[in-house]
Amino acid sequence: MAIADEVQRIGAPVRRWARTQKHEYTDGEPRPLGADLGAMGVYVGLVSAAAAAVRASGRELPERIPPGDVALLTVATFRLARRIAKDPVTAPLRAPFVRFEGPSGHAEVAEEVREHGGVKHAVGELLTCPFCLAQWVGTGFVFGYVSAPRATRLAALTMTMIAGSDVLQFAYDAIQNGLFTGAVGTDEPDGVDDAAR
Repeated sequence: MAIADEVQRIGAPVRRWARTQKHEYTDGEPRPLGADLGAMGVYVGLVSAAAAAVRASGRELPERIPPGDVALLTVATFRLARRIAKDPVTAPLRAPFVRFEGPSGHAEVAEEVREHGGVKHAVGELLTCPFCLAQWVGTGFVFGYVSAPRATRLAALTMTMIAGSDVLQFAYDAIQNGLFTGAVGTDEPDGVDDAAR
């Protein structure tokens, strides 16, 4: 019992300091700082475990990654992070943490975190933020690339092709909606046509 009392005594100032920092940072808003700290801990733990697994496997780290692979993995990271965070098909992954708000652009949804403060809030923010997810997805691609480069390139190629297809879909929609017509057409350098004179 003496050890528990000593831990409690030593931990009390740390807890007071953490509460003060949270209060001053959040200004009364329900921000999940403790859960965010937990998410960072999970990330560091996963990265550490993956690094230990790579080391134990005896695989050599690449001296360099070819620019083509960097581009492939970058586009794939963008597309997969966005797919997880915004796609209607992946809504079941986010549903326990967020509430559907409505459509948000082409084939994407807008969602709001359901619970404010705590773990569900932190997970909801992570799962609906493609910028936040990119860190996790990119890390996964890097460890995949080190462990199984051919399979990772193939998975990344799929996501990169989807991203390219998305760009073509937007271009097609723009053409169909006449966004490229009328942008060019006047001979006048200042944009004034004859009828306006």
